[in-house]
Amino acid sequence: MTGDVTANRAPALAPGMLGRIRAVLDGVSYTWLALPLRFAVATVFWNSAMAKLANWDTTLSLFSDEYQLPLLPPEIAAYAATTVELTTPVLLVLGLLTRPAAFVLLGMTAVIEIFVYPQSWPTHIQWAAMLLVLLCRGAGVLSIDHLLWRRFDR
Repeated sequence: MTGDVTANRAPALAPGMLGRIRAVLDGVSYTWLALPLRFAVATVFWNSAMAKLANWDTTLSLFSDEYQLPLLPPEIAAYAATTVELTTPVLLVLGLLTRPAAFVLLGMTAVIEIFVYPQSWPTHIQWAAMLLVLLCRGAGVLSIDHLLWRRFDR
C-alpha cells in the first residue's frame, strides 16, 4: 500500500515545484533583466562601429557598392551609421536616454533589414525584440535615467 501512496504523491509534487520555480522567476526584478539587454545590444552596435573605424576605406566602399541606401549619399550614410553606432551603445551602457537610444537603434535595425540585409531577419528580429523591451520598459533602476527621473519627479 505504501508503494501506491508514493506513486500517487510524486505527480502531485511536480505542479507544486513548478509553481515555486515559476514564482521565483516571476519575482526577478526587471532591473536584472534590463542590464544584460542593454549590454547585449550595446555590444552588437559598438562592435559594428569598431569594424567600420578599423578600415574607413572599406567602410566607404561598402556603403557605395553593397549597402546603397536610398536618399543618402554613401559617405553621409557611413558617417551617420558610425556616429549612431558609437554614441548609442555608450548611452545604453550608462542607462542614459535609453528609450531614445533604443528608438534610434530600432530605426537603424529596420533600415538594415529593409535595405541592406533582408535575408538576415532572424538576427535583426532578435535585436528588435531587445530594443522593443528597452523602448517600452526603459533602462531599469541601475541607470542614470532612473536617477534623473527620481530627481525630476519631486
